[in-house]
Amino acid sequence: MADAPRPRTSTRDPEELGRRLSAWLDRELPGAAVTGVSVPGSNGMSSETLLFDIEHPDTPLRACALRLAADPAAYTVFPTYDMPRQYRVMSLVARHTDVPVPAVRWLEEDPGPLGAPFFVMARAEGRVPPDVMPYTYEGNWLHAATDAERARLQEASISLLARLHDQFPPKEAEFLLPDGEGSPLRRHVDAQRAYYEWVVADLARSPLIERAFARLEELWPADEGPAVLNWGDARIGNVVYDGFEPAAVLDWEMAALAPREVDLGWTVYLHRFFQDLTVGFGQAGLPDFLRRADIEARYAELTGHTPRDMEFHTLYAALRHAIVMLRIAYRQAHFGEVEVPAEPDGLILHHASLAAMVQGSYWGTDGG
Repeated sequence: MADAPRPRTSTRDPEELGRRLSAWLDRELPGAAVTGVSVPGSNGMSSETLLFDIEHPDTPLRACALRLAADPAAYTVFPTYDMPRQYRVMSLVARHTDVPVPAVRWLEEDPGPLGAPFFVMARAEGRVPPDVMPYTYEGNWLHAATDAERARLQEASISLLARLHDQFPPKEAEFLLPDGEGSPLRRHVDAQRAYYEWVVADLARSPLIERAFARLEELWPADEGPAVLNWGDARIGNVVYDGFEPAAVLDWEMAALAPREVDLGWTVYLHRFFQDLTVGFGQAGLPDFLRRADIEARYAELTGHTPRDMEFHTLYAALRHAIVMLRIAYRQAHFGEVEVPAEPDGLILHHASLAAMVQGSYWGTDGG
């Protein structure tokens, strides 16, 4: 994994972005100066992040982060990037809950200034569990922590989800429902089907992903449960921690109105994705951290809602992740970083675990 080609994350020039940002800010806040512009090393392949400072006597906001929609000419991971939607979600979460989200300051819908819409928010200070190499690998702050410290982080992170789901008024999240018919869960899955069709348009289809969609229908919950605001990309890699306590919850672009278990399934599976990779490369990883049984049990204690149909929801999380992975692989092929094999399922890094979930043989009896 360490020797694998890293996917290209941006086609933009950070220096040029900094110059254009300065010109934009001077119109919004005359006399302000932009300093310390940088692109974090963990910048993703979806929306991009730019860090900078503002020097101006009349603004309390100094340390800033800017979220910029992906360059539409750069073979984007997702078909659309709705920055007003993210801005609205973060504003509402701050208004209705005690979940720590960065204060949002400006929304710019005009693509002219930076080439795409963006918003500016306060920058949170702290540390984030790394994705590359994953925090389950040796050599990072979370892996080096004590069992007690990781337990504190796990408890605080599950509490984030519980409080978000309990405190946010579902009515305020109805604008997040995709167009279509049926329940929030049905619409969510239908939107993922549409995303998959977009990914494979004029390209090789994935038999494994299509089997997973079929298996979802067989496992469909008899009682879907109430829909709540879902964070969407609910994982510890999207949290800034002060010590082992959450200081800021980031990345709301996948927010949705859906059953609680959609978020929980994503939390459970995205950790397992990293843990499985780590074990596959000969390390022990963190086998006692963020175990499925522990997440479900603690969430039930905090909310009074016992998670149900988690085989469906963890399969759904792995399926959704597989579609993203396939798109990223096709993006790498577009930029000449990889070649597309005869069997496209091989492009999905976790194809073996997804296949095991489809077969019903992935989850053991250890509660992991």
